[in-house]
Amino acid sequence: MRIRGLQAPGVKAEADGYSPGVVADGQRWLFLSGQVPQDLDADIRTQIRQVFEQTKKLLDAGGATWEDVVMVRAYFLHLERDLPVFREVRREFLEPPYPAATVVGVSALAGEGLQVEMEAVAVVD
Repeated sequence: MRIRGLQAPGVKAEADGYSPGVVADGQRWLFLSGQVPQDLDADIRTQIRQVFEQTKKLLDAGGATWEDVVMVRAYFLHLERDLPVFREVRREFLEPPYPAATVVGVSALAGEGLQVEMEAVAVVD
């Protein structure tokens, strides 16, 4: 599968770690539901890392890798506090060309004690 980051005049990524758009060639799409951390008592860095690790397990099960991911969506209960940490942790897992991404602050997540949730879309051969 081939992924190419999409750029356009006057449009740029606000931060490192994602592309404004992605062009992907492949035959199968893999849609991953929102993943949440296992240890809700852990610090937010650990929780975010757990979300990425669980997503990787699902990618593996679907015959994909992080290189096949074309879109990531993350939801945070405390966006301003946690976004810088998310940006740092995602660099441990993602490499250029980065997937497209959306990060959203929300008032609640569908589970007591949850502070972060992330979903992903991959395209594989």
